[in-house]
Amino acid sequence: MIINHPLLGPRDSAEFVYLGDASLLNRPDPETASPKDWHDYGYLRDNPAGDLRELWFHEGGDRSMLVVTRNTLTHDITSVALARDVALKLGAAL
Repeated sequence: MIINHPLLGPRDSAEFVYLGDASLLNRPDPETASPKDWHDYGYLRDNPAGDLRELWFHEGGDRSMLVVTRNTLTHDITSVALARDVALKLGAAL
């Protein structure tokens, strides 16, 4: 599988480490989160058949984190973005 890195161009997925669902970027607010919020954040993940936003770490390269939108049935990648840019957008929307 080829991941089109936003800064470095096309890279083989062997250079990356899969970190799971990108919902981890939506961390609960430490000031107001309940124990249930932290439980859900730490343990509950969607497992859809179709498009899923995932975190990938470029361990064999520039050590950046990416948000990759990938179809879990076909492995087709529809978008790739730097995780920091996605996290900043999430923070701006809060």
